[in-house]
Amino acid sequence: MKEFKDLKFKHRESNFGVQARLDFPNGYGVSVIKGQYSYGGPEGLYELAVMKNGSLCYTTPVTDDVEGHCDEMRITELMKQVQELPTFKASGE
Repeated sequence: MKEFKDLKFKHRESNFGVQARLDFPNGYGVSVIKGQYSYGGPEGLYELAVMKNGSLCYTTPVTDDVEGHCDEMRITELMKQVQELPTFKASGE
């Protein structure tokens, strides 16, 4: 299972902060950001979005939006939930 410590953050000029993306074998992934405009960023906390097939996804049991104001432990919890989702298969597979 991948955890917060497995994320590799890069500086992003577009959101004035840092971002890490990680894809999982089940077709889902996460985008984790921290910056002056992210939910919790000014307090040093992170925001997580679920990705599906490389695009933002708002229709999972994990969340129907982004999850903001998350510490490292909460990000790990959310990442584990995303990794446990059933495998996503693109239409036509």
